[in-house]
Amino acid sequence: MCAFINGLIIAFFLGQAPGFSQPDTVAKPVRAYLEAGALLTTGTAVPFWLRANQYGTIPLLGSLTTYRMGHFADYKPGNTARFDWGYGLELVETIGRSGQQLLLPQAYLKGRWHQLELYAGRRKTIVGLVDTLLTSGAYAMSGNAMPLPTIQLGTPGFITVPFTKRILSIYATYGHAWFETANRKVEHTYLHQATFYARIGKPTWPVRFVGGINHQVVWGGYSPYLSNDLSNNGHLPSSFKAYLYAVTALSYSDASIDGNVTSFDETNRIGNHLGSLDLGAEFSLGGCTVLVYRQNPFETGAIWYLTTIADGLNGLSIRRQNQGDSFFSIDRGLLEFLYTANQGGDRFVIDDPYQRGKVDYFNNSQYKDGWTSRAHTIGTPFLTPEGDIRPNLPYGPIINNRVALWHLGLSGRVGHTVNWLLKVSESRNRGTYNAPFASPLDQFSALLQVTAPLHLPLLGDSQLTSRLATDQGSFLPRSTGVLISLQKSWQSTWSSRSSTHGKEMAK
Repeated sequence: MCAFINGLIIAFFLGQAPGFSQPDTVAKPVRAYLEAGALLTTGTAVPFWLRANQYGTIPLLGSLTTYRMGHFADYKPGNTARFDWGYGLELVETIGRSGQQLLLPQAYLKGRWHQLELYAGRRKTIVGLVDTLLTSGAYAMSGNAMPLPTIQLGTPGFITVPFTKRILSIYATYGHAWFETANRKVEHTYLHQATFYARIGKPTWPVRFVGGINHQVVWGGYSPYLSNDLSNNGHLPSSFKAYLYAVTALSYSDASIDGNVTSFDETNRIGNHLGSLDLGAEFSLGGCTVLVYRQNPFETGAIWYLTTIADGLNGLSIRRQNQGDSFFSIDRGLLEFLYTANQGGDRFVIDDPYQRGKVDYFNNSQYKDGWTSRAHTIGTPFLTPEGDIRPNLPYGPIINNRVALWHLGLSGRVGHTVNWLLKVSESRNRGTYNAPFASPLDQFSALLQVTAPLHLPLLGDSQLTSRLATDQGSFLPRSTGVLISLQKSWQSTWSSRSSTHGKEMAK
């Protein structure tokens, strides 16, 4: 009976392809999952590390129940010379103090031809050089907010540059996205997003270097809240010429570019520009892989004069190359320091590039919603929107962007089947230059996560995950919470020329 139920579920989630006389020699990897969970909190707010960097799927208010399902098809392994395709679909429902919400964090189609990839839809993405498992969050795009509907052309990861003997690899993307319209002060806005990274060193070298840039521009749109020195009766430049100025970051634009260009655009640039310049190095040392990295944030151009060079995200990640046989192990560790309190100082003098301070990260005079989507910060979650903090503090789109943060992440195993993960963060928060807190506010946030295999009569091999998190300090609401979830997942193979599936494997 159990095998019969499993077979029905697999048939539903993995599907059956039409049969042909000859099977394909290479099959497409397909995976699917079902998950149910419950979250309980001691306070009204969900603790920071139970909701941060979760792609906007966990609301601020707890307690709640959550249900998730996903279905994904990836490229066939091996030869990249032929065209291939894939897709992803993920649904999340939460029911709790914030009401009932049904979200679609992923729904995309992707295609690959040689070393180029094109995708359209919502797709989970982290932008920037970080340890993606343990990080506090990449500066520009951390996975804290729900993905935007996007069309993007790029490489499907790092690719080797021809004739360099595998010494030089590059990763590049170019995309266009649409912000949601509901509950935004500026409606019908677009996002331009581009990245370029280069890596020097063969995979076998003991040292490899990586560096690059990511550039995001919020542009276009309409807002009834904007004065005429910031807009043309609420309208912002949205033409194709304005788009070209936005993506190239050219300044000194005028009304000949777009009828909605204002004096603000002429003395600045079209759109809200932000991103990071990233540098890093990877070492192989004594059975460990060591990654050191730094992300240098930029928004106003002050970074080019080094006036904001004190700000940035610094990381040291150490990962064991081979897991040992000990009962308890630490397989990965990360130490990060994020500092954004300098911002070039508390003065902004337009005619003096060395006094272009008050950068005001993730805030913008025209784009009043800040660098947010659906009330979630798109970049590092430690630059905080007004809805996340205690109600007695000042209000604004991003009300806290002058931060000093120490962050520790560890992960490992207990026995051979139980995995654990720990995140500990201690931050000092000063608000913004325009709305500073009366005194710096300290905040402690921590997470312990344990994942273990579980065999159930009806589901068979499943996975049980327990997460315990707490917030203590004077910045966020005090709260402790636990999230327990049960996931059943399947992996299989799907050939467009065969109806044969591989064996089910618990994941």
